[in-house]
Amino acid sequence: MQWIEPVTLVGQNVILKPLDESHHLELIEAVQDGELWKLWYTFIPTPERMLAEIQRRLDSQQNGQMLPFTVFERHSGKILGMTSFMNIDVAHRRLEIGSTWYRQSAQRSAVNTESKKLLLSHAFEVLNCIAVELRTSSFNFKSRAAIERLGAKLDGILRSHQVVKDDILRDTYVYSILRSEWPAIRQNLEFKLQLSSS
Repeated sequence: MQWIEPVTLVGQNVILKPLDESHHLELIEAVQDGELWKLWYTFIPTPERMLAEIQRRLDSQQNGQMLPFTVFERHSGKILGMTSFMNIDVAHRRLEIGSTWYRQSAQRSAVNTESKKLLLSHAFEVLNCIAVELRTSSFNFKSRAAIERLGAKLDGILRSHQVVKDDILRDTYVYSILRSEWPAIRQNLEFKLQLSSS
């Protein structure tokens, strides 16, 4: 099925390649840049759990629920993080972009903007999605701001949606981009990327 077929997405600054177990050691090095697993409000694997997380994502791909990617810096080939198409609903042509993290040194750069542009372009222009969701914790203020900068609209808040560390309950902010909104959002993302490269 086209929806869960691995695909490589190439931009000017990043390449999104299908996740593979061979990326394991470099992903450990990437997650150690900023010790990202210490963020209590989100789910980022520890170095010790990285291989299990890779396998979880690949198992979800086999079940048709996820299409996971490793994010590479195009020019150096360095691994920057992970992202995924997930909660794939073929019948209703919807999916979520999520389970995303980038090494700390790649944050607040063009990496997220271009990665999202590549993923959204594929979702709307190749997979013919009706809507794409993005979700994040109420306490992940950086992620919420980044999602809103993309042009996504807040659909609502799922209260006490997930259990995080130490039995704390997480509220999840649910955003979406509709197919009709994509042309303007694509134009805005291209504009942002031109500014960042000039």
